[in-house]
Amino acid sequence: MVSLRCKLLVKEELKKIGLRYVVLELGVIELLEDITIDQRIQLKKNLSTSGLELMESKKSILIEKIRNVIIEMIHYTDELPKVNYSDYLSEKVGYNYTYLANIFSEVKGITIQQFIIIHKIEKVKELLIYDELNLTEISHQLHYSSVAHLSNQFKKITGLTPTFYKQLKEKRKQNLEDL
Repeated sequence: MVSLRCKLLVKEELKKIGLRYVVLELGVIELLEDITIDQRIQLKKNLSTSGLELMESKKSILIEKIRNVIIEMIHYTDELPKVNYSDYLSEKVGYNYTYLANIFSEVKGITIQQFIIIHKIEKVKELLIYDELNLTEISHQLHYSSVAHLSNQFKKITGLTPTFYKQLKEKRKQNLEDL
């Protein structure tokens, strides 16, 4: 569950099946009573029709927790943590970073660091499109060591420079105005 909409959908599905919960957070549901096999099957089916999945293996749950912490950290907080991402992640998820990194790489096929970079670049794109901050301010907000470092990562991931990406947005806007 990455968004409020997902949480609302899960709440509704739990209510339909008659399951009461104590905790409903991103990627975690703590039920008041044991779930029957039939309820589990029904919940899995109902969530699936909405594009969600019921995770049952401990590895899957851990990967989802890692993903949620990273997504929340980059996309939904005003300021990134000042500590190392590895320390932040270990503290939030409650496991040693090496263990988390090994499991994540094994399951996702990329490192946690690569996942963080991909999401940071998505955030840069978003900030460039909103046009409220310049590249120096974006670089500072996302804790890049320099604008050059941000630009290099951006180009490596997207194939474009941040400036060119921003110009593409302007061209699309101009084309729409010509309609």
